[in-house]
Amino acid sequence: MAPRANWKGFLRLSLVTCPVALFPATSETEKISFNQINRKTGHRIKYQRIDAETGEDVDSEDIVKGYKVDTDTYIEVSKDELDNIALESTHTIEIDQFVPRDEIDDLYIVRPYYLVPDGKVGHDAYAVIRDTIRATGKVALARVVLTNREHIIALEARDKGLVGLLLRYPYEVRQSADYFDDIQDVKITKDMLDLAKHIVDQKSGHFEPEAFEDHYEAALIELINQKQAGRPITKAKVKTEGNVINLMDALRQSLKGGKAAAETEAAPKKRGRAKKRVEGQREMLFPIEGKGQKAAKSAPAREAGKRPARTTTRQKRTG
Repeated sequence: MAPRANWKGFLRLSLVTCPVALFPATSETEKISFNQINRKTGHRIKYQRIDAETGEDVDSEDIVKGYKVDTDTYIEVSKDELDNIALESTHTIEIDQFVPRDEIDDLYIVRPYYLVPDGKVGHDAYAVIRDTIRATGKVALARVVLTNREHIIALEARDKGLVGLLLRYPYEVRQSADYFDDIQDVKITKDMLDLAKHIVDQKSGHFEPEAFEDHYEAALIELINQKQAGRPITKAKVKTEGNVINLMDALRQSLKGGKAAAETEAAPKKRGRAKKRVEGQREMLFPIEGKGQKAAKSAPAREAGKRPARTTTRQKRTG
């Protein structure tokens, strides 16, 4: 099923305009998710819209937006009043300025989007805007309205298209001084820095996102497989960290540990890198079905006819 656009409208650079659609560049739908259920019945929990004072149900058409000005006082704002202050950028991404990409602090980036031509027309105008942004070596700052709020978006050329980075406003970014001012000024000796640099050298590599492993997601899949198969759940051992008595000793021990780890990992790398990415809930042993204990009890009988659960990287290492 094709992804659904979050926004459709027009991209405009001066008098050059083309219809475009905005799609989220990231997704978390593959992650394991849970529903809240009643432990006694196995039924899902249903939430209702209830008046906090009267306790009565409230119909959807009677629910409006309100701005809290006091403990029990709200200013009601209707949909018509919000539509009345609708901004021009509701349907247009208007490019206002070009700035160097490295001047945008990562703290201001909210999330990335893909910006593509909408329909068969406008590809020429889209290409002009894309290639202009690429030729400048900069990003284009524009405005877009998402969920009834205006946002700043930075457009940069990527492959055949454009990526839009949704940005925060300054009032949304907390000042680092509020958190870092109390950090003590500590003098680090050259010997400590040299040891630390050796550790960095041992752990240096290249950015390979396909090598990332979501250990918690893998553990969730393993837990659900065990519960549905009716197998006992073993309690994980809690890893305890020892107190660092001497910082130089800790650095030396880290350096020795790094050498040992590098030697053990050398052989698997020659045979080829194992795929670490967790593919998601659809690769679990069984489909999640049934309620409460019934599914868990009947699972062993069905286990023989099902494909085995995906072996995690952790299991490969310990097996």
